Amino acid sequence: MSVVPFPGRNPIQVGYDRAELTRILDLYGRMVAAGHWRDYAIDLRADAAVFSAFRRAAERPEFRIEKRPALRNRQGLWALIGEGGQVLKRGDDLGPVLAPVERRLMKLVGE
Repeated sequence: MSVVPFPGRNPIQVGYDRAELTRILDLYGRMVAAGHWRDYAIDLRADAAVFSAFRRAAERPEFRIEKRPALRNRQGLWALIGEGGQVLKRGDDLGPVLAPVERRLMKLVGE
């Protein structure tokens, strides 16, 4: 079942589909297993869906993975944002946007 908004109206909130959420949570699980991340938060807003990963629950998120449909035709639907708010990677596909975190995971596992 899918919810279809009225024509000419924006959807109430942006969300992740099953494949996107599976990919993000798979990376999160591997970072938890490596002992680096301990908590996460998902924020579903009208303009964006944001997955935040935390080293500790009381800190700012180390990474935010944002899905912004309004930027699909400009900078890309996906953005990886660092702890200080800097945009680390943008793109239309989730895989390349998550690549910097994947590389960090390889370094953590290799240590």
